[in-house]
Amino acid sequence: MSDLTAADWKLRSSSISLPQHAVIAGRKVPAQAGASFDCRFPGTGQVIAKVAACSSPDVDLAVRSARRAFETTSWASSPAVRRKALLRLAELVAANEEELALLETLNVGKPIQSSLTGDVPAVASCLSWYAEAIDKVYGEVATTESDFTALMIREPVGVVGAIVPWNYPLLMAAWKLGPALAAGNAVILKPAEQSPFSALRLGELALEAGIPPGILNVVPGLGAAAGKALGLHMDVDCIGFTGSTEVGRLFLQYAGLSNIKQVSLELGGKSPQVVLGDCTDLDAAARGICEGIFDNSGQICNAGSRLVVDEAVKEELLSRILQRARALVPADPFDPDSRLGAIVTEQQMDRVLGYVQRGQEEGAELIFGGTRVLTETGGYFVEPTVFDGVRNTMRIAREEIFGPVLSVITVSGVEEAVAVANDTFYGLAAGIWTNNVKTAFRVAKAVRAGVVWVNCFDVGRMSVAFGGVKQSGFGRDKSLHALDKYSYVKSVWLAH
Repeated sequence: MSDLTAADWKLRSSSISLPQHAVIAGRKVPAQAGASFDCRFPGTGQVIAKVAACSSPDVDLAVRSARRAFETTSWASSPAVRRKALLRLAELVAANEEELALLETLNVGKPIQSSLTGDVPAVASCLSWYAEAIDKVYGEVATTESDFTALMIREPVGVVGAIVPWNYPLLMAAWKLGPALAAGNAVILKPAEQSPFSALRLGELALEAGIPPGILNVVPGLGAAAGKALGLHMDVDCIGFTGSTEVGRLFLQYAGLSNIKQVSLELGGKSPQVVLGDCTDLDAAARGICEGIFDNSGQICNAGSRLVVDEAVKEELLSRILQRARALVPADPFDPDSRLGAIVTEQQMDRVLGYVQRGQEEGAELIFGGTRVLTETGGYFVEPTVFDGVRNTMRIAREEIFGPVLSVITVSGVEEAVAVANDTFYGLAAGIWTNNVKTAFRVAKAVRAGVVWVNCFDVGRMSVAFGGVKQSGFGRDKSLHALDKYSYVKSVWLAH
């Protein structure tokens, strides 16, 4: 990062234009009903913009635009056209990284350092990865009798509704848009109402990149209006959703009530960090555990919110975790030294603090944090929070809090650790810390999760799939496997 100060970043944020209109059919338009909703900066709680509140008529207009573009342009039929446009879009994201980073921080109150050096470069990388991959994905020739040739080819599903959450607004959009657009689909992107700015700007940049009007539409709005309208629309072929398990269930219902559209879901998590008794690098474990639950103020679907730790190493490990937690002080998101920003909304902050109170009522021991701080700013800041003496039956151990709250559960031995790790409705991710390679493989296989990290946590590459099992959803983001969600296999028989 540059040597800009917090005052410098605030000045720059005040000079950028905040996108407020939907992007439909290549035009920036208000909601047809003229409705809008307030967007607040989580660092101060102040309203900074009013954004178009799209509803069913706007979604219908976007779907019709997407269908028309899908059927009449060369987008679906030409991998070369898609590759060129997506590479150009990745270049534009990189060229506008400061503006996009500011929009992301204004969206959700995350530290500007995280937005600028983490989120925005990852978006550009995602888009370019799928641009380069799409013309290297081949069909198959099946083995048949000599008087037939049978081909299996990938086809785009058509019109995709992509609904993304507020914790990583731009990156989660890229994880959907990259494979969906590369596969040849037209997309309607619905950002969370808490965080529309960067998605709307991305829609504008897509037009500049040469993506045909209508191929990417962005419709901001409330989930119960715009999101539901996408889920129920009879001409949407596929829904890709990232968000809560509760809302994910609704999209399954919407699919059944409409055209039985294809649905993929990346939902909540209650990921265990399993530290076994033979783990000797407790510094690395403490660092991975703290990053896994306190990064992004704990607002991460795969956050390692349950520390399942063997009694043999618990006290020493907990001491190191608390040392790191004390050094993580919430601060102004525009402070370049800030590593812990704001909670996204007052409602979410109250939810987190409500779980802190509930944990104490259930008998867990609050050993660090648990309070709102920086109240004089008007922002939504919660300090890192650690509970000890947690039983896996407690609500703080079973329900997704989506905040910087770590629950410490003590176990004895590998078998109990695996049993506690698996005793959850969720199955998104898990971390395992051990010095024994055989134990690492055995536990990684035994833990029911879509992603398992061994002696690390939350490591990712575009080439590696991400997604969950159980009530954490199904389907995969990232890697070539993400293309499975946005395409279907067509079998073609040729008689000789």
